[in-house]
Amino acid sequence: MEFPEGFLWGAASSGPQMEGAGSCGGKAQNVWDYWFQKEPERFFQQMGPEDTSGFYDHYKKDIVTMKQTGFNSFRTSISWARLLPDGNHVNEEAVAFYRHVLKRLNESGIRPIVNLFHFDMPLRLYEKGGWDNREVVDEFEFYAKVAFERFGDHVEDWVTFNEPIVPIEMGYLNDKHLPGVFDLHRAFQAGYHTLMAHVKAVRAFKEGNNSGKIGIILNLTPSYPRSDNLIDVEAAMWADVLFNRSFLDPVVKGEFPEELLSFIEQEHIHVRSNPLDLPLLKDYPVDFLGVNYYQPRRVKAGSSASANPLDRYFEPYQWDGAKMNPHRGWEIYEKGIYDIALTVRDQYGNIPWYVAENGMGVEGEARFRDSSGLIQDCYRIEFMRNHLKWLHKGIEEGSNCYGYHVWTFIDNWSWLNEYKNRYGLVELDLETGRRKKKKSADWFKVLAESNQLPE
Repeated sequence: MEFPEGFLWGAASSGPQMEGAGSCGGKAQNVWDYWFQKEPERFFQQMGPEDTSGFYDHYKKDIVTMKQTGFNSFRTSISWARLLPDGNHVNEEAVAFYRHVLKRLNESGIRPIVNLFHFDMPLRLYEKGGWDNREVVDEFEFYAKVAFERFGDHVEDWVTFNEPIVPIEMGYLNDKHLPGVFDLHRAFQAGYHTLMAHVKAVRAFKEGNNSGKIGIILNLTPSYPRSDNLIDVEAAMWADVLFNRSFLDPVVKGEFPEELLSFIEQEHIHVRSNPLDLPLLKDYPVDFLGVNYYQPRRVKAGSSASANPLDRYFEPYQWDGAKMNPHRGWEIYEKGIYDIALTVRDQYGNIPWYVAENGMGVEGEARFRDSSGLIQDCYRIEFMRNHLKWLHKGIEEGSNCYGYHVWTFIDNWSWLNEYKNRYGLVELDLETGRRKKKKSADWFKVLAESNQLPE
């Protein structure tokens, strides 16, 4: 199973989950720094965002290890609160750090893909209302322009947002992100402002005559109905519209799904907007799409008696035939990545796209260590292999996919879960900071350097 020439092989991470140095180098607080100070008990084992995986201090050695693992590309993000601590003045220490990282990646033959926002709203903007506040759209556009200007000579591939639906779902429809409320009206307003921030950054990039291309990364979760019954099929449609197409259609097609507009009308949701906003979506589509895929969404008909308006449209259900990750509790459904490939091919103009995240989290992974100290993560190898078989099938059938990134290179700090579930090809010892490759790292090296799936 050979992949197309020039196929991207690597991993994804983010600044707040990997850098550490949370209060160093001139960085201001973001929402996670603030939340940990306020409620450390919400965080697994009370491990906060100050240190994380230590990339800020260890990036030189980490990049060497990336190269030794076969990477030809790597995606990370810039910390908005590090680059613009007060929103106006550029932190030159941050500029120096990111330029050193990007230069070393390029010199090592590792193509950097740089994301601007990965859930880490600067605290000063959160206190102004966060994505509820239209001012943040302009703040983001300014931040993007600074990033393009300061790092554009080292970066060909830019991303505006990673999984923009997640802060909306987790912050406005439950309490896993701040502000931690359930308010459907605020959720739609925050989502709209996020979309406007995205498209204004794309406009700034293209009007600024920057080289390279710009896209967005969406977590596309295929929605499968419980049965062929019309009410179950309709439930899957609503799940797809609300959690996939709500961002996918505007950024690629330049328009909102008709079903989404119908939902807004039915639920009497008022979204504050500007008449000049919508033409921007038509004029500035993305150049490429990144797709994060971990698990499918299984849905059944909603309950009309539910007080939760979303539950009236669809509800989750557990498929009897599901293959589960026993260490994480998520369903493993490899064919989902093939279904995404064909959807992008058939419904979105076969836009260039790559798998921006795919990985398997395991709690208590140290129990799989052998006598030599190596973590025998054969389950992770099987996970990647089986997904890549389906991805390869999609590519053979014409889907325009040009890369595959695993989540993640080294065990990462992960929001409220911290290091509870390990995803890395490389193990991180939290006490010493020591890095050690897992079995999957050597397998990935063979995969990447041969550009074909190992036997």
